[in-house]
Amino acid sequence: MSPVPSAAELLRSIGLEVDGPTRWGTKPTSRASGIFLVELPAPADASASLDIDEVRRWLERVPDLRLDGERPTQTELAARMRDFWLPGQSVLYIGRTAKSLSARVASLYATELGHTKPHPGGHWLKTLREFSKLRVWWAETDASEEYEDEIIAAFAAGVPDEIRGRLPDGAPVLPWANLESPTGPARETGLTDALLAVEVKPARKSNVKRSDSSGRKRSTSATSSGPRSPRRTSTKAAPSKASAAAAGPPKDAPTHVTADGLAAMQTELEQLRTVERPEVVARVASARELGDLRENADYEAARNEQSFLEGRIQLLEQRLRTAVVIEAAAGGSIAMGSSVVYEIEGTREELKIVGSAESDPLAGKISAASPVGKALIGHREGDDVVVATPAAEFVYRIIEVK
Repeated sequence: MSPVPSAAELLRSIGLEVDGPTRWGTKPTSRASGIFLVELPAPADASASLDIDEVRRWLERVPDLRLDGERPTQTELAARMRDFWLPGQSVLYIGRTAKSLSARVASLYATELGHTKPHPGGHWLKTLREFSKLRVWWAETDASEEYEDEIIAAFAAGVPDEIRGRLPDGAPVLPWANLESPTGPARETGLTDALLAVEVKPARKSNVKRSDSSGRKRSTSATSSGPRSPRRTSTKAAPSKASAAAAGPPKDAPTHVTADGLAAMQTELEQLRTVERPEVVARVASARELGDLRENADYEAARNEQSFLEGRIQLLEQRLRTAVVIEAAAGGSIAMGSSVVYEIEGTREELKIVGSAESDPLAGKISAASPVGKALIGHREGDDVVVATPAAEFVYRIIEVK
């Protein structure tokens, strides 16, 4: 098994200049925009070490919190949170800001568990028994959204298959305290109304409470004679890109893949359908025969594996239905599908420009929507391409396009 990438390694893998770390409670020194990562001092244990008293206080503070529609006990809530723990990982949260890194991280520190202000991101971190030992790394960039997407993809690529299989119901592979990703599906935790609504001037008529995928309560008020006035409970003025993506892309949206990527997806789907699905079905049946399902760890593990497998099958089927094969453009210019040999600071490297479905920065596959991908597209052999980062500009000399 390859080593688990650290926060600093993940930042460097997507071409950013790393700064930090600082201990939890201390603000980053940067006032620029960028992304930040919260990390354990060492890779995670087999299970999340949660402070059950803090979980209990969270429940007391937020009386409307529900788990699968029911009021949970502190033990039930902690157990559900542990379901998403990724053993062996050190990075627990990835965040971004278009304003000040120092101010954003300070807001995260200052927000009491269960509250929405000043910033509720990563609130699961505060249920950890020793969260004060966490540390924060950061990198400045004006393209915080694009780099956040890239680094979450890089994080997911570093999680071994056997660890992915422990996640429930085909959940997206995210750092433990990230409840949604910028462009992918939101995590289905079963939690609703997990954060207190912000109190504002009451409306004259009815209030209808709704919850988003992160468990944050949203309220809207309306009168019979006038337009509806939203009562916002988020610090954002409009739904985030990640929230809008939770419902998934339009059903007819194309999935751009290379010919190799298409073949790899077809091979994986065939393997899952014909080999792994029958095997996991047999394991579920065998575990069921062991007795009481309520205390049958083998049965629970087999069912979790089955749920993950079926979710992966559905995702591959959807991508193949909408697949559009991309090929490198004629004439030698870099386009989606091109492999590029380049030289940077005396070191020769190679990468491939692919669609977002194939993006795997640690394997040298860069999304065409990423900052590096955008900069390279359209250039030819012999060109010097300047890729700007907050700390410096890097020159990519194009050696070969193939």
